[in-house]
Amino acid sequence: MSSLFLETIRAVDGEVFNILYHQKRYESVLKKFNVKNPQSLLEHIEPPKEGTCRCRLLYDISKLPHTVDVTYHEYKKRDINFLKLIYDDNIEYSLKSADRGGLEALYEQRGECDDVLIVKNSLVTDTTIANIAFYDSNRWVTPKQPLLKGTTRERLLMEKKIFEEDIYVEDLHKFSKAALMNAMIDFDIITKNIKEIFC
Repeated sequence: MSSLFLETIRAVDGEVFNILYHQKRYESVLKKFNVKNPQSLLEHIEPPKEGTCRCRLLYDISKLPHTVDVTYHEYKKRDINFLKLIYDDNIEYSLKSADRGGLEALYEQRGECDDVLIVKNSLVTDTTIANIAFYDSNRWVTPKQPLLKGTTRERLLMEKKIFEEDIYVEDLHKFSKAALMNAMIDFDIITKNIKEIFC
């Protein structure tokens, strides 16, 4: 596994969002590798005062003390309306590594779709860039076993706006809508109904 990890943080007109959840995930990575002295991510961030910006924080746990390198990128949302189901029982991305080779290889299989929805051991997980949730006419449900526990997903779970369940491929017909969530788009409901999403 690469020693490079990252956090992608949203900033709008200089205001940074969801920083507590990014800080928590960053610290959990350090703890997993027995790296001491976590830094305050917020102290490294000075986003532009205008516009929506993607703050990309890259840190290398093999360096002691480790550094946090920050770059800023103008954010342009990528529209995702169609997903292709891709099956891979070996994909692993439980930590937000800078090495996204496995995800990128699956993305290349999307065909005419906008992204892929990854199925692992018969369970629905994530797309290559976002966690997903489905509406069952009563509440929004997100896969209990995602590839990555995203920061927006964690916040919405804490706020009880979404709920965890194991979701098998054969369960998808039970839902009427889907939504994607990540640090940049927050909770973005796909306008098409569930029957139209999969191509």
